[in-house]
Amino acid sequence: MVAQPLDVDRLLADPAIRIVVCCGAGGVGKTTTAAALGLRASEVHGRRTVVLTIDPARRLAQSMGLSELDNTPRQVKGIDAENGGELHAMMLDMKRTFDEVVQQHTTPQRAAEIFANPFYQAMSSTFAGTQEYMAMEKLGQLRATDEWDLIVVDTPPSRSALDFLDAPARLSRFLDGRMLRLLLAPARSGKSMFSLVTASFGLFSRTVQKVLGAQLLTDLSGFVAALDSMFGGFRQRADETYRILQDPQTAFLLVAAPERDAVREAAYFAERLVAERMPLAGLVLNRMHRSDISSLPAADSIAAADALPPEHAMTADALRIHAALMQQIEREVGVAATFTDAFPDVPAASITAQPADVHDVDGLRTIGALLAGSASLRGQSPLRGR
Repeated sequence: MVAQPLDVDRLLADPAIRIVVCCGAGGVGKTTTAAALGLRASEVHGRRTVVLTIDPARRLAQSMGLSELDNTPRQVKGIDAENGGELHAMMLDMKRTFDEVVQQHTTPQRAAEIFANPFYQAMSSTFAGTQEYMAMEKLGQLRATDEWDLIVVDTPPSRSALDFLDAPARLSRFLDGRMLRLLLAPARSGKSMFSLVTASFGLFSRTVQKVLGAQLLTDLSGFVAALDSMFGGFRQRADETYRILQDPQTAFLLVAAPERDAVREAAYFAERLVAERMPLAGLVLNRMHRSDISSLPAADSIAAADALPPEHAMTADALRIHAALMQQIEREVGVAATFTDAFPDVPAASITAQPADVHDVDGLRTIGALLAGSASLRGQSPLRGR
């Protein structure tokens, strides 16, 4: 089955598209793809673009010539601004984003109490799920400012990216949970957590004290009391961002390499996006191989090499190398077909394997040009499928 070509330039030029989310397994070139898309949107289409990476790897900063990335967008120098575009990049700082939310939605005195609370210090830095929720907060902040024509999001490897999608629902379950209501009751009544639990639950409370400790219960009570007034805002903003991800202004791009595990992850994510009614714009298959003489099959190339006399050993070696390349292309086509056959309506683009890793802006331009040119290579595309 022939995959529909993904028109990357049309996607990046569309003013109605305000967010592009790149998802995929680890090690498939997702960060590079996100950076290349951001660069092309700014240089070719004149859009004011910011690339947000949630992955803690430093490759995005390195490829853009920046010494480091942090929670504030940094402008990328050395891009072609002839069309009026700009490119900025940033990396999510989970704790700093949490601190900003607290400062924005409570009083300075209450913020100081929250920052000093040991439970908050632990939660804002290490608790599972906090990173994904704060990614939703940061995306919501960037979109709310209306400062950017396009936001490109580089997510963690796909199962973690699913956590990114699940953050609002998990937060709602937490806020509505029985344990939280138990914790909020003493905080709202003005009594200490430990005294109320002791009075109400007797032996159970003493068991909890032995397991968790009275100080932890006190810290947790203080944390819940301090954040009580903010819980509704957390949930509301998360739900709003989730709705933005479902809106046609957002486009999800799956990034995969021609490897079974990576394509399987992409298919898993595609199923989830379809189920959640989120706009899946296409698949990018990275590091695909191709040949300019694809009309010579591997079997014919090997047969020709075997028929050559010894004095033409170099020609025979070249034919065998070509045969190995054609066999690899055939394997990659078969792997790609497991996705394109399952999702025939999802457009696809491919990026030819490069001789070296991308480490600078020029390399990102090359990747962007390959992505944009993929739609014009339909007759030669390794995405022809079966």
